[in-house]
Amino acid sequence: MFYDKLMESAEYIRERIKEAPSIGVILGSGLGGLVDVMEDRTVIPYAEIPNFPQSHVAGHAGNLVVGRIGREVVAAMQGRFHFYEGFEMKEVAYPVYVMKLLGVESLIVTNACGGINRSFAPGDLMLLTDYINMLGTNPLVGPNDERLGVRFPDMSEPYSHELMEKAVRAADQLGIAYQKGVYAIFSGPCYETAAEIRAYERLGADAIGMSTVPETIVANYLGMKVLGIACITNMATGIAKEKHTHEEVVRIANESSERLCDWVKRLLADWRATPER
Repeated sequence: MFYDKLMESAEYIRERIKEAPSIGVILGSGLGGLVDVMEDRTVIPYAEIPNFPQSHVAGHAGNLVVGRIGREVVAAMQGRFHFYEGFEMKEVAYPVYVMKLLGVESLIVTNACGGINRSFAPGDLMLLTDYINMLGTNPLVGPNDERLGVRFPDMSEPYSHELMEKAVRAADQLGIAYQKGVYAIFSGPCYETAAEIRAYERLGADAIGMSTVPETIVANYLGMKVLGIACITNMATGIAKEKHTHEEVVRIANESSERLCDWVKRLLADWRATPER
């Protein structure tokens, strides 16, 4: 049943796009501007795609956009789905399954999140090196369909070292500063308490947010390579004295969006380049 729903979604999209994408991008709060640099694009609202969830979070446009950036055909999600909205974990990661059926081999996930590492500052961009799943559940719980992936997928390299190397080269070429760190997921929708942040800090988390990990898990399960880039929009509770608001998160993400878009655009322009040894 789940596989049939995925096929129905993928077929609907396939009939409306000109070329099959090989790279997927999930754009977090305030980071949807990447689609503006896409050429020959097709915009499909989530509401039109059979079986697709629909999000109503501010800063998420709710469109699947397929087009070209350089030589690469990209499927970009303007907005994602969150566990705190009441979606099942499989629904949160549903678009990743559909991307795989469309031909996507690599996935770039972005998000807006809070900084725990005290050397970070609002506006920083961070390459994700690993994750900590604190949700107490997993999108792969339930019956397994061998047509999609194995029952017990490996997670020793959730964020591809190869793609991180590509991202580092692109950032260095543009002179874009970045951090590296471990991302922890918190269910939300409330922001974390100071005590919780102290606990996550001791666990080794550098940043915390309410997304990204379910999509990362499913992409690895499906055999995709994953690159994660986070925008630090605020310092977490107890580290910063200010109160948190979603409006402030979106504002900082919007301010950082141009640098992130330049970074991803350069990354995709050199996607097929072979590094010098």
